[in-house]
Amino acid sequence: MSKNLTYKIIEDHLVAGKMVPGEEIAIKIDQTLTQDATGTMAYLQFEAMGVPRVKTELSVSYVDHNTLQTGFENADDHLFLQSIAAKYGIYFSRPGNGICHQVHLERFGRPGATLLGSDSHTPTGGGLGMLAIGAGGLDVAAAMGGGPFHLTMPKVVDIRLSGKLNPWVSAKDIILEVLRRLSVKGGVGKILEYGGPGVSTLSVPERATITNMGAELGATSSLFPSDAVTRAFLRAQGREAVWQSLEADSGAAYDEVIDIDLSALEPMAAQPHSPDNVARIKEIGPIKVNQVAIGSCTNSSYTDLMRVAAILKGKTVHPETSLVISPGSRQVFAMLANNGALADLISAGARILETSCGPCIGMGQSPCSAGVAVRTFNRNFEGRSGTADARVYLASPEVAAAAALTGVLTDPRELGQYPEVSQPGEFLTDDSMILSPSPEPDKAEIRRGPNIKPLPVPKPMADGLELPVLLKTGDNITTDHIMPAGSKILPLRSNIPAISRYVFSSVDPDFSDRALAAGSGVIVGGLNYGQGSSREHAALAPMYLGVKAVIAKSFARIHRANLINFGILPLTFEHEEDYESLQQGDILQFTGVVHGLMSGGSLTAINKTSGRELRLVHNLSPREAAVILAGGLLNYTKQCELL
Repeated sequence: MSKNLTYKIIEDHLVAGKMVPGEEIAIKIDQTLTQDATGTMAYLQFEAMGVPRVKTELSVSYVDHNTLQTGFENADDHLFLQSIAAKYGIYFSRPGNGICHQVHLERFGRPGATLLGSDSHTPTGGGLGMLAIGAGGLDVAAAMGGGPFHLTMPKVVDIRLSGKLNPWVSAKDIILEVLRRLSVKGGVGKILEYGGPGVSTLSVPERATITNMGAELGATSSLFPSDAVTRAFLRAQGREAVWQSLEADSGAAYDEVIDIDLSALEPMAAQPHSPDNVARIKEIGPIKVNQVAIGSCTNSSYTDLMRVAAILKGKTVHPETSLVISPGSRQVFAMLANNGALADLISAGARILETSCGPCIGMGQSPCSAGVAVRTFNRNFEGRSGTADARVYLASPEVAAAAALTGVLTDPRELGQYPEVSQPGEFLTDDSMILSPSPEPDKAEIRRGPNIKPLPVPKPMADGLELPVLLKTGDNITTDHIMPAGSKILPLRSNIPAISRYVFSSVDPDFSDRALAAGSGVIVGGLNYGQGSSREHAALAPMYLGVKAVIAKSFARIHRANLINFGILPLTFEHEEDYESLQQGDILQFTGVVHGLMSGGSLTAINKTSGRELRLVHNLSPREAAVILAGGLLNYTKQCELL
């Protein structure tokens, strides 16, 4: 029977369940990655499980998000991450070594393997032919402890690429076209599998740009075949031994097919404030640009930055535009320095940042008030840049470089001859900034700074609940809305009592006070509630504030899983008009919760304020229901061990 690539990898790792779309399955995880904004909590959770050593093939802890050391908190947490990695068998990528997804692609990714990461852009690894999935830190901790990863078996979409990109059109334009067609909700419950003759024209870094931004579609993952192009990339990284040929069988079946002619694409941008608000550059017009930022896990590869250097060489950044550049890894940075491209960037007036996520998560380089920023990043949610009224456009490195030179949003085809940049036959490899686990783990001492507070654990779900509606939101609420990032808040990620004060702070500054005063409550949301980052703090901090349930029209995949992991009940409306009937301050009464969770897919709540009865759907698998009733995944895991 002909199989697509997704089914081949899942079948090879299937632990439980049937590969039927919509059913819960469990798969073995080969590799994990964490980053420092999510890793501290993930490793506290791993410690709580009592497992003496990670049981994965490979686990890597990266420091790439919170590298600004404006206080002791980040530096202390870096020491915690380094010491816990040494003790528990985890490789540690030191601050300055690079962005987790770029480094993992270069040094650790393996075709055909499964990768689970506590970052929503983990599917970047799909550019190598991995099944790479983003998840909350608790799911990653469980995988490091040897547990399988549970997910709903996705549908598989065949995105067939034909033709070849024209000069000045890039991989970023391919994924922007997919976003334009499908929207930020269009990938939910799906894996996007790229195939067709156009695939062979794309390098591994170009493929990784596309799989990286599959997260913006809400997709479970995205992946490319492992072919001769993959082999050449791994050979250049000195890792050809891990290569294997992987592709879909001829005649393989898919749930949906999308055709894209690469030769028909033009330079595009995602306009404020959503990655799917896509239009061609020439349609948007020559908008004045205050800031250009090039980098992030989407577009910071060697070839990306070499092309930018070639465009800027001998020229000067527009006097009214700021240009910042973040190389994706130390490998990229060193190669740019060695071949003179770094000097070209500096001479043109670029400000060179360290190899980190930086501005992408609001960690420095916020635009001016009401400023326009063109960024090669993956998200442009309102306020994410650190400036509440900034307007952020997402575009390719070519478009960004053109805007830096002209001071306005410019179709790069106006710049003239396209600078061709080829993949190097050999990358500079130096893994000295990646520390191996301690050969004597018993002697490894874990360092804990004063900002690391005990892990809060929820209580088991009660059979009867009386909950006030603490907040009602609209559609497409992001995890940035729920739990903001940025240089002021992210250093508190291992201090849940402190960080919980910022929950919904950009939406309703009084939310945390109201929730604490109420002691418990429910949040009401619209469509695609919890889209964006995998940060589990968007579930963990509300749990600490007493949130027992979220009722929404629909949920983003990772956030729904995080809610379950922390004992918060995710519910949807059986009748969508009931959303309109609910108001902040209403009191909802739930009875028979235990029976409702274990015996079917719905619960009934009475709005005591209006007298209206609500039919609510939970769609929990038996395992998920048991996790909720136990008070979250950590409690559930301990109960299973005791049994």
